[in-house]
Amino acid sequence: MHSDPLKKTLRAIAPAVFWLGLWVLISRLIDQSLFLPGPGLVLATLWDLAGTGTFWAHVAATLLRVVTGTLLGVACGVILGAVIGFSPVLDCLLSPAVRVVRAAPVVSFIVLIILWAGSDRVPVIICAMMVTPVVWENLRAGLASPSREILEMASAYSMGPLRKLRYIYLPASLPHLRSGILSSLGLAWKSGVAAEVLCTPRRAVGTQVFYSKLYLETPALFAWTFTVVALSLVLELIVRTALSKGTGGGKDEA
Repeated sequence: MHSDPLKKTLRAIAPAVFWLGLWVLISRLIDQSLFLPGPGLVLATLWDLAGTGTFWAHVAATLLRVVTGTLLGVACGVILGAVIGFSPVLDCLLSPAVRVVRAAPVVSFIVLIILWAGSDRVPVIICAMMVTPVVWENLRAGLASPSREILEMASAYSMGPLRKLRYIYLPASLPHLRSGILSSLGLAWKSGVAAEVLCTPRRAVGTQVFYSKLYLETPALFAWTFTVVALSLVLELIVRTALSKGTGGGKDEA
């Protein structure tokens, strides 16, 4: 009985220890911080950066852009998914465009939108564009999941459109929507920071990544990258917890 928590803890820690040890070994074999700084040097650099107000200003600006873009993408994905899910004609017209947005290289959209919008707006727009197709496809699948038998039974009991939406479509689509939102968070961070790297807003983590690369400050590059990963994981945990409480997903996962 008591060994189960211990096994879970070891299974959680073992991969981190393995990769950290491998990182230390390779960095010592190379012995060049320009190519691969060790964990100690990266942590020291991150500590120095975190002691400045500028660091937190960059973090706050990037976090605001990613969260804003994600919320816009979720809203657009829900609207598109609902409209397309209930209209075969709009599905035929709009689905190809949404699939093109998902399949096309994100850098192409970044370069194009830089010409249309200010540098501070580009990451928000790119995040929204990358999140929208993921949420749309998941919601669309959820709306299509109720079986024909259930819909026929609802019609036999004279259920109106609003009651069908509340008792059939919403319960069927919420797990899909939750999955789509969680899946899109990592994509939002990657695309948002990539947009910042290319358009270099005045305050942005992506701008600092660009300058770290430009001036060959590899420890700072690793430190900023670690910051993005940590922010992504923390935001995902917050959203996952909120969605689990809101949809009852926590019980399913247990």
